[in-house]
Formats: sequence, C-alpha cells, structure tokens
Amino acid sequence: MGIPMDEALVSRIEEALRKLSPYLSVDGGGVELVRFDAGTVHLRLIGNCIGCPGADITLKYGIESALRQEVPEIQRITLEE
Repeated sequence: MGIPMDEALVSRIEEALRKLSPYLSVDGGGVELVRFDAGTVHLRLIGNCIGCPGADITLKYGIESALRQEVPEIQRITLEE
C-alpha cells in the first residue's frame, strides 16, 4: 500500500533538514522538525541558533529556501520556541 502522504512528506522534510545540518552546526546551531500538519512545517532552532540575531535571516534565506526547494508542497513554515 505504500507510505501515507504525510509520512512521505515528513521523510522528505527530515532529509532536507539533514542536508542543512552541517552548515548550521559550524556555528553550534541546528534546527529540528517539531511536526508537520496541514501543509505547515513547525520547526525549532537549537543550540547557538536560539536567540541568535541572525536566526530570522537563517530561517528565511537558508532553511526556508532549502525546504521549499526540496519539498514544494510545503505551504507554510513556522518557528516554535
């Protein structure tokens, strides 16, 4: 029967985040998937990314761009505390 659609999307999202990990970890930071529901990816910044003045730029121009390129079905990306 195959993998349900959300599970397949979550796998693709997690793989895209894994690809970003080396770039974020250079500065001691990272990002993790909290959940994916109704087209929205909920992320949490970890490590040195928490409270970093450049976190918004990292999210918008790095993480968000990469995720949308890898998983165009994403409708929205949000950050959780």
